[in-house]
Amino acid sequence: MPRPAPHTAASCASTHIADLLHRPLRDLRVSVTDRCNFRCPYCMPAEIFGAAHEFLKDPQLMSFDELARILRAFVALGVEKVRFTGGEPLLRPDIADLVRFAKNELRVPDIALTTNGWLLEQQAPALRAAGLDRLNISLDALDEKIFARMSGRGLKPERVLRAIETARSLGFPIKLNAVVQRGVNDTEIPTLAAYARERGFTLRFIEFMDAGNHNHWNAAAVVPAKEILAKLSALWPLEPAAPAYRGEVASRYRYRDGAGEIGLISSITEPFCRDCNRARLSADGRLFTCLFATKGHDILSALRSRPSDDGDAALRTRIAGIWQNRADRYSEKRGETTAAAEKVEMSYIGG
Repeated sequence: MPRPAPHTAASCASTHIADLLHRPLRDLRVSVTDRCNFRCPYCMPAEIFGAAHEFLKDPQLMSFDELARILRAFVALGVEKVRFTGGEPLLRPDIADLVRFAKNELRVPDIALTTNGWLLEQQAPALRAAGLDRLNISLDALDEKIFARMSGRGLKPERVLRAIETARSLGFPIKLNAVVQRGVNDTEIPTLAAYARERGFTLRFIEFMDAGNHNHWNAAAVVPAKEILAKLSALWPLEPAAPAYRGEVASRYRYRDGAGEIGLISSITEPFCRDCNRARLSADGRLFTCLFATKGHDILSALRSRPSDDGDAALRTRIAGIWQNRADRYSEKRGETTAAAEKVEMSYIGG
């Protein structure tokens, strides 16, 4: 594995930047691969991402060393949280090495990873040893038939549930993510909540979003966050909890009986663009300033053209310029946006 260049004073200096709406750059989501072993219909539907689909080839992907340099640039510009995503990030062989570099070399305070859990049972010990702080695990259903449908592979949930228990035994803080679609898995809302309550996990319900162009999104399939809240409050009374930090995407509610909390991510019905401090990096080194962006900024090609230290300085300048000119607020302007606009696929930039 190639070793990234050692720290220098210039590379370590931290500069805090903000966009045109005064939103700081604090959170970076890094897609380490565009491949996934699931075909969830709301993200990577099998009829589009089938056997004939052309995924990125190795030369198109960021190498370890290239990603290390890009991460260092983002940290120098104020990033304090890095989340590794995909596709499915555990398909990338050096994922634990990337975590270790971010934690031990860059000293990133908060390193998280989002996974479907299928490969997690085997890899969780190495990730913990590498310094991974937190896990988000997708769990859209416990019912076998519904899980099989939502995985797009006819899979059963038992393997993911085993992985969750393994991760818990290693001391990982765990959040569970459930994308809710009316007529698909909305009947699972109380079942999933009961499962999380009994085990002390935070469960985050995510409104079905119009990300990408192929997930057959329609407003009728959206279960509003308020409806989910009302359904759960009728079973276990809930009360609002304060955000843990500015820019937190989930509205938090805690059970009044003390059995943990839930989160509601309501991009459709209650947009939260005004505090969004997330940048997204695709596996081929394109910087996206919004989940619903139509295009990204190619920073990998620029990096490859200037492999020396002055290339690192130019990289920081380029990233800063992109962020400082950012004015994205797609969810707040959804009604004004033409439906025909091509958006980047969620699987390409990790959601």
